Amino acid sequence: MKRLLPIVLLAACAQKPADDTAATAFAPVRTVLETNCVHCHGDNRLSTMPPINDTQALSKLIGQHWIVPGKPEASRFFQVVTFPDEIPGAMPPSGHAISKKEVQILRDWIKSGAKLPAHNIKLKPQGPLPRSV
Repeated sequence: MKRLLPIVLLAACAQKPADDTAATAFAPVRTVLETNCVHCHGDNRLSTMPPINDTQALSKLIGQHWIVPGKPEASRFFQVVTFPDEIPGAMPPSGHAISKKEVQILRDWIKSGAKLPAHNIKLKPQGPLPRSV
C-alpha cells in the first residue's frame, strides 16, 4: 500500500482543476473582448448595451439569445461580430471589424460550450479606443 500512495498523489497533482482548464480556454476570448468590446461594453457603457465588463456579467448573457452554448450562429453576440459594416448593429462599429482569427476564437469558444472560469475576472480595455463612423 505504501508504494501506491506516491503514484496516486502524483496522478492527482498532474490533473488540472476544472477552473484552470476554463481559464486557459477563456484566455484568447478575453484578449478578443478586451481589444474589441470592453471599450464600449465595459464599466462606462450605455444602459442599453449588454455588459461585458467581467466574466460574471458575461455569464448572465450565456444561455439566453445573446450566447447560446454550442450554437455560435444562433448567438446574437456572434452574429453582430460577423455582420458586414452596412448592417445596423454590426460590432464593433463601422470601420474596424474584428479579424477572421478573432471571429474563429469566438466561434470556437461558443461552439465548445462558452465556458467561463469559476472565479470572476475583470475585463479591461486594451489598445486604442475603437472609433465609429
